[in-house]
Order: sequence, then C-alpha cells, then structure tokens
Amino acid sequence: MKVLVINAGSSSLKYQLYDMTDESVLASGRVERIGMDSSIVTHEPADKPEVKSVIEILEHTTAVRRVLDLLTDAKHGVISRIDEIHAVGHRVVHGGESFKQSALVTSDVKGEIRKLFDLAPLHNPAHMMGILAVEENLPEVPQVVVFDTAFHQTMPQQSYLYAIPMVLYRRHKVRRYGFHGTSHAYVSAQAAEFLNKPLNTLSMVSCHIGNGASCTAIKDGKSFDTSMGMTPLEGLMMGTRSGDLDPAVVPYVMNKEDLSVSEVNSMLNKHSGLQAISGLSSDMREITDAMNDGDKNAKLAFDMYTYRIRKYIGAYAAAMNGLDTIIFTAGVGENSVVLRKAVCEGLTFLGVELDEERNSERSKVTRRISTDNSRITVLVVPTNEELLIARDTYAIIRESSDYN
Repeated sequence: MKVLVINAGSSSLKYQLYDMTDESVLASGRVERIGMDSSIVTHEPADKPEVKSVIEILEHTTAVRRVLDLLTDAKHGVISRIDEIHAVGHRVVHGGESFKQSALVTSDVKGEIRKLFDLAPLHNPAHMMGILAVEENLPEVPQVVVFDTAFHQTMPQQSYLYAIPMVLYRRHKVRRYGFHGTSHAYVSAQAAEFLNKPLNTLSMVSCHIGNGASCTAIKDGKSFDTSMGMTPLEGLMMGTRSGDLDPAVVPYVMNKEDLSVSEVNSMLNKHSGLQAISGLSSDMREITDAMNDGDKNAKLAFDMYTYRIRKYIGAYAAAMNGLDTIIFTAGVGENSVVLRKAVCEGLTFLGVELDEERNSERSKVTRRISTDNSRITVLVVPTNEELLIARDTYAIIRESSDYN
C-alpha cells in the first residue's frame, strides 16, 4: 500500500509518499506561498535529483493537483498512475475532546473538525482545505486524520483542568490539550524498543525541543501531563513564544502599552522567547554561537531556555513518582550538544550521568547519551511524525470495510 501524507498550512502544503511494504519514502516535497502567482514547488523524489519550480498556485486544490502531477511525472515521478495511491493521511493540529485517536474521514468527522476551528484558528481551517483539496483530486481515495492532541487525551483531570470556574470547561472546553502528540508518541515507542523494555512499564519525559517546544510526562505508555496547554503558547520558553506567564501580565501590559488583544497575542506568540531575550534570533544555533562569542543576552536566553526544560523534567519526575528515561528529540533536541549537556548537568540529583563523548556524537539513529551507570537513561531519538501518520493511516485503512 502507498500512503500520501499531507500537512496543509494556510499558505503551504508539505507531503511525503510512503511505500508501506517497507515504510520507505518514495518522494517528499512542499508547496510554498499558496495564493500567489510566484508559488514555490519543491519535489524531492528518492534517488532522483530535486525539482524546483515557481508557478502560480492560487489555492490548495491546485497545489494538490501539482503534487500529483509531479508524483506521476514520466521523468521526475515515482509512481506510474495516481491510482497507485491507496490512502491519504493528514496532520490535524486540534482534535479537542472529540478525537482520542486517528479517524477515517467522513462527513461527520469533517463536521467535528469544523467545530474545533475556534480552538485552532490558524491550523484547523488550513487542514480542512487540504482534506477538501484531496477530495477534489482523489474522490475515491480514503483519507485519515491524525491529531496532534489525540495522544494527550489519556491525561487525568488533575493534569488537564485549569483552576478556573468549571462552567468555562463545560461551556467552552477550556482545558489543557497539549500538542506535538504524534512526536511524543513516536519517540516514546522508539525509546522502549531501543531499551528492549515494554512501553507500558516505563516512566519517561519526552522533550520535543524545536522552534516550538514541549515536554510530556509519559507513564506506562500514556500521556500523563504535558507542558503545552489549551494552545501551544503555554509551557517551555520557545523560539518566539513566551511559554509560562503570569496571566496578570497580559492586562497590565495592555493597559501600560495601549495594546489590543491581537497585538498582545502577537507579542506573546511571535515576538517573545529566545528572540525577545537575546535580541538576536529565535534560532538556537545562532544563540549558541553568540553565547560562545561572549554575548550576555544570548547567554541569558540560553540559560532561561534550558532552566525551564530542567524544571519541567524535575516536576514530571515528581508527578509520576519516578523516572526511567529522558528523551531529547526534534531539531534542537536532536542536534544541540550544548543544550543537552546544560539540561543534564542540572539533573544529577535524579541520578543523571551524562556521557560527554556519547553526547558529542552526530547520528541520525536512536542512541544513549548517558553513562552505563546512570540511574536514568538519557536518549536522543530522532522524531518522525510523518511516518507515524502514515502508519496510523495504513492501519485504519486496512481495518476499514472499504479496504477489505
């Protein structure tokens, strides 16, 4: 079975085509600047040269059609006919309380996703455009939606409820949902496999550290708590997001600076975090370089960033009454030697012993970076959210009556 995985944004569309017989990627690519006459299409077929073009793509239906044309192109394609695509899997950011697992796309499912637009106004409408665009181009092909929030639906009430009037939860579903669920689910399973231990016997903290960042407490294979909240703004300090903040700061700053709701929302999401403290960049590589050159603001930003990661790991170790494994994943978590060292050096009270030689290795496979004597095993696990989406899509289609 071949599965096309799509991640649709408001002005972009990323894709990967998988052959599920061996889970190999046949092709990947992206369409950028959708809605403009100078859209950029990048197509990367396996074992063939990259293809890049600039053309007019005004909406998602045309973007999907262009992707299908490239996948079946005589020179640059990887399949002969469109009907070789057996299913399409979509990333959807917010599933609310409606979706505790991935789901086959139906009219009812689309209706539920639309009801959740208010919870993810920047993401879910764009994902719906991707779903509808595939329907237009591949009307007979089944589609599956895989939700960032689904993995966290196992959290107990004590973890996901906010200490505000319950009427706000009952009426408007104001609660912690958490995100990066596909990543946390994937790397925790990979870690258990690497350790050769049953996932349901382990207590882990998974640290997905990229431009967006979150920590998740995973107990017995299930999400027990997570740092992001009702939106991805809560929790860790991030590239441009503030993370945890006293709620009273918002009305105070609005009054002092005469800011609108939209302006303060933009400040907290796009002009805070590493960018704000360093005054330099939201990119950890640039922060690290500047810190090594003696930039005090970069050093402060780095220290604040790593401090919050340590704080969450310690809190989750207490919440789960123990900790077996710490996982670093995503762009920064997988690649920043200095960040992992800074975090682990502050966790010796838990029995963490970092092996600096292992930590300095560059690799694209799961590896241990703690010493053999470390009481807690520390791993670097490359994430692969697209593969998890493909796997869920494959499993659901195989189980559906339409496929059988």
